[in-house]
Amino acid sequence: MKDPRQALIAKLHIARQQLAMADADYCSLLARIVPGCSSSTQLDQPQLVQVLAEMQRLGFVTRPGLRHGKRPRPTAGRMALIGKIEALLAEARRPWPYADAMARRMFQIDKVDWLDAQQLHKLVAALMIDARRAGRKTE
Repeated sequence: MKDPRQALIAKLHIARQQLAMADADYCSLLARIVPGCSSSTQLDQPQLVQVLAEMQRLGFVTRPGLRHGKRPRPTAGRMALIGKIEALLAEARRPWPYADAMARRMFQIDKVDWLDAQQLHKLVAALMIDARRAGRKTE
């Protein structure tokens, strides 16, 4: 697990990228907040928080991480199958990475996006069997 200081340094670099700051601008920002400093590795945790607060004042917006996974973008022919998978996952209160893990286990394919129509049918069948076993509705 990352220590909090390393996580803050990573967040600073994300903020710098989002704000499209040049090296000189970034170094001058660090020097303005912490005199004599030219690198984020020279900062302690409270100083990193100060720099991050200044970057937020300049327009940096933190984005939450993906908690529920990313919904696949199917072609028109597979849209109905993906919709059924999405409905079964929602009924079971499971995220998209659960379906990706099932695809990995069943077909040795990492993403639901990459399954063909026959494999999607089998995945839907597996999710429906799981729903019936748990007493959830499948229609």
